[in-house]
Amino acid sequence: MSKSQKPIYGGQAVVEGVMFGGKHHYVTAIRRKDRSVEYFHLPRKANPFFSRLKKIPLLRGIIAIIEASANGSKHLNFSTERYDVDPQDDHTIKEKEVSKVSMYLGVAVIGVISFLFGKFAFTLIPVFLAFLTKPIFPSDFAQVMVEGFFKLLLLLSYIYFVSLTPLIKRVFQYHGAEHKVINTFEAGVELTVENVQAHSRLHYRCGSSFILFTVVVGVFVYLLVPTTPLWLRVVDRLLLIPVVLGISFEVLQVTNKLRDIPVLRYLGLPGLWLQLLTTKEPTNDQVEVAILSFQELLRRERETEFDAKNEEIV
Repeated sequence: MSKSQKPIYGGQAVVEGVMFGGKHHYVTAIRRKDRSVEYFHLPRKANPFFSRLKKIPLLRGIIAIIEASANGSKHLNFSTERYDVDPQDDHTIKEKEVSKVSMYLGVAVIGVISFLFGKFAFTLIPVFLAFLTKPIFPSDFAQVMVEGFFKLLLLLSYIYFVSLTPLIKRVFQYHGAEHKVINTFEAGVELTVENVQAHSRLHYRCGSSFILFTVVVGVFVYLLVPTTPLWLRVVDRLLLIPVVLGISFEVLQVTNKLRDIPVLRYLGLPGLWLQLLTTKEPTNDQVEVAILSFQELLRRERETEFDAKNEEIV
């Protein structure tokens, strides 16, 4: 099977593990405190309304972000709740099974709200910082450039400082393991710890690249609207958030498609450079967890495809 024919899989690092998503399923594997591996699975439920929207350029990016935020929050919550639970206390967790549906629904909503709050903060704080420099940089062009500079500085500083904490450092290592597994799979190489470790921890489709593209795309979009008065600038930035996100998603898709074309592949390099901060080299133990997660996803995907074919025959 050629690279272009391979199914496209995505993933996300969680606390002490990795989540992978396919066409039909999402699977997370985590390493618990007793060194065992535990799995969490959710079927991928298609929403007819969202499915139609995801066929529309610009809009599909917004829907994909909302779905990823909601789904990712469920798996992240599972990992934070389970990785350090003593196996002897499992019965106390099982007693809470009845409330899991409502709990995961609540976590999904919180995940979307957290994403939106973070986006508002990283959009508006640079606006006010840039406005303070208006006596020095009065033109609209200069203001947009300064705003973009502050936004990039804020983003890089935030990522760097949170990466210094032990917990986030390990999450970034699992992020690297996730990319290595995907790169190994897309290269058609057997998924062993040795083979996976030999591949890059960077990947063109990474959400980190998307975040950086929102900064770059925002600069070009904001050049089309005035920077004064301040209240109008703030309103414009808020109203243009969906536009910037939608265009950035399309740019991410294009750079991924062009990554094997000489010269054009360099369009995705800035996003890869940012991943040098958001990913770390994983240990063999972490890579093993990522492999197990991906293999479990592939197993469930094959079973679903097999069942679907049997239903067609019947």
